Amino acid sequence: MEDLSFFFGILGNVISILVFASPIGTFQRVVKKKSTENFKGLPFVCTLLSTSLWSYYGLLKPGGLLVLTVNGVGVAMEAIYVSLFLFYAPKNVKVKTAMLVLVLNVGFLGLVIMVTMLLLHAPLRLQVVGFLSAALTLGMYASPMAVMRRVIVTKSVEYMPFFLFLNGGVWFLYSLLVGDFFIGVPNGIGFILGATQLIVYAVYRNSKSTDQKPDMEELDTKHCFEIEMPRTDKNLEKAEDNSIENVNLHKVRSPPKTRKQDNF
Repeated sequence: MEDLSFFFGILGNVISILVFASPIGTFQRVVKKKSTENFKGLPFVCTLLSTSLWSYYGLLKPGGLLVLTVNGVGVAMEAIYVSLFLFYAPKNVKVKTAMLVLVLNVGFLGLVIMVTMLLLHAPLRLQVVGFLSAALTLGMYASPMAVMRRVIVTKSVEYMPFFLFLNGGVWFLYSLLVGDFFIGVPNGIGFILGATQLIVYAVYRNSKSTDQKPDMEELDTKHCFEIEMPRTDKNLEKAEDNSIENVNLHKVRSPPKTRKQDNF
């Protein structure tokens, strides 16, 4: 059983690190453009808080090495993302994001560590940190439901995430093997939500996307872990070419000017 749990723990580490690495392309674009464009810093700030809490949980939990390693990597990567966002963000966005970092990643995290270390005994301390970590993980798994809604509206599976489905399934199996309720519940729910997303994918994978653009307010997620990915340079060039073609097709040509005949 220990060998099996270690195997699933290592597999969970690999998949989770792939999830953490997914915004690398986004920040390559940010660095290249020297602008955060329409990106929001909130998802990265929240993920940094989540990985920090899980790292603390891994430190407190006996045998929590695999939980600590994967979330330690997550803390390092999310800290880099947040730093890049603060460096390239406009001044007003930079100030708001910096305040958010101070409140969540410094204030709230510091308060949790101080209260649990000074006022709570070891078993209760682990339970409180585990409960907070599980709640944030549930938020991460719930946010793709907004993407599922987008798929139903647009009849396009372009935005369907699948790594979270694998991640939830592997960590759920790990939790069953080690008997960890706090890891099991959010990842089990995440596995179910991921399976629901796969069903939606199976329904809409052959559907053509609708020409009608959905209401952007309706598709606004307002979820902590939802990352809005902008169009790539190729997509932007394609959109510009299509708009030029449309202008040319609908252009009204004026009739040729007739020469004025000379009067004799």
